[in-house]
Amino acid sequence: MSIVNAGSGKTEPPSQALLDLVTIFEHFKKLNNLTITICGDIRTSRVANSIIPILKRLGNEIKLCGPQELLPKKSDYSIVDLKEGLKSSDIVMFLRVQHERHQEKFDTNEYNGRYGLNEKNIELLNPQSIIMHPGPVNRDVEIQSQLVEHNQSKIFKQKENGVYARMAIFDWIING
Repeated sequence: MSIVNAGSGKTEPPSQALLDLVTIFEHFKKLNNLTITICGDIRTSRVANSIIPILKRLGNEIKLCGPQELLPKKSDYSIVDLKEGLKSSDIVMFLRVQHERHQEKFDTNEYNGRYGLNEKNIELLNPQSIIMHPGPVNRDVEIQSQLVEHNQSKIFKQKENGVYARMAIFDWIING
């Protein structure tokens, strides 16, 4: 019998990590020795809980970025500001601010100015780096609308790879 871990409620969506790894591999042709900055609502992110341990185990450098109240209370990873993350990373992954899980309300203009990708800071991104976001994107919060389809963005590729990764999972379940 084939069994697939469908996640653990509020903590992990394992198929998201798989499709993110596929997207990373397609671009870099490797899954190790990369620097990844994850920015946003990391504390409550199922995506972060799922992908960070895998990326670390594969030998990548992980940096975290976001408002203090959205970062993990304890972390073994470097905390950087977004400018540092954009300059020094192969991958910058933005995570959705999960307003429904927080008492704090974040001013979206202020949030994007400090922790989001916008016209002012996109120029800091290395030309070989990629932009990722698991979706759904709060446009103009994590990423300005016009940058969602930037030439370095892999957001739509992630969505496409999500279809293929989940098809492969179902095929494995059915056909073993």
